[in-house]
Amino acid sequence: MYSALWRVLPGPRWLKVIEAVVLGIVILSLCVDWVFPWVAENFIQSESTVGQ
Repeated sequence: MYSALWRVLPGPRWLKVIEAVVLGIVILSLCVDWVFPWVAENFIQSESTVGQ
């Protein structure tokens, strides 16, 4: 998968590295902003029996 992404990115090697880092930052920020809060709201139980 990563080699396919590397081949799709345009430009020389140094530009591909910058593009890959920026793409990773964008994907991580999207997960933190939208995916993780949705998962926490819908799947994580707030009630716990640990420590009772």
